[in-house]
Amino acid sequence: MFFRKRRKIQVNKEQVLNAPLPQHIAIILDGNGRWAKKRGLPRTAGHQEGAMNVREITKLCANIGIKALTVYAFSTENWKRPDEEVKFLMKLPIKFFNEFAPELVENNIRLKVIGNVEELPIDLQQKVLEISELTKNNTKMTLTIALNYGSQDEIKQAVQAIATEVKNGQLNVEDINEDVINQHLMTSDLPPLDLMIRTSGELRISNYLLWQLAYAELYFTSIAWPDFKEEQLYEALLDYQKRNRRFGALNEAN
Repeated sequence: MFFRKRRKIQVNKEQVLNAPLPQHIAIILDGNGRWAKKRGLPRTAGHQEGAMNVREITKLCANIGIKALTVYAFSTENWKRPDEEVKFLMKLPIKFFNEFAPELVENNIRLKVIGNVEELPIDLQQKVLEISELTKNNTKMTLTIALNYGSQDEIKQAVQAIATEVKNGQLNVEDINEDVINQHLMTSDLPPLDLMIRTSGELRISNYLLWQLAYAELYFTSIAWPDFKEEQLYEALLDYQKRNRRFGALNEAN
């Protein structure tokens, strides 16, 4: 069973760091609103705390050798939330980028944003371009933020682009394979996805990186995102290292 109940376990961090680490981790940042409600705070306070935690987990991942971290910040379905919350969620990334930009540069982290950026408010679009340009040559790790992102929409756009290339004689139908599809996805320049983490107890994928998740390991925890700290990340990494990744094949023993 994938679900991990909250419990105290001893994790030898040195042992985890000396074992193979995932090169690409994706996280569904769930539970910000519930974290706030539990404390008698407005949902926006939970989103603010969650954004602060993204900064800390990003730096931690970069420092231990993770090459790519992709976080689900705002989905194409999140527009259905109350207007005031959506307005806050459109302003929060600007504040996040402004405050985090110096640390991205200092830690040699590249920022990438995936999703339908052209549908975001103009000031947010401009900030995305600004920080992406500022960090484009950073090489230690790539932080990808999914904003106004939906995986089914991403796959639809990839199919449309491939169909256009076939129509224009740039691509033969028989040459369409997994690599061609990967090249047309928004994550085409990232390593294959190894581990997907979802916080706050929900056991769903929620239209997130559906193609990329084909052989990723899934880790679910009941801990809300603002409480997912260094200790919880190491627990997830330890669990990942215990998995037997066969990619559809059998063990030699079998």
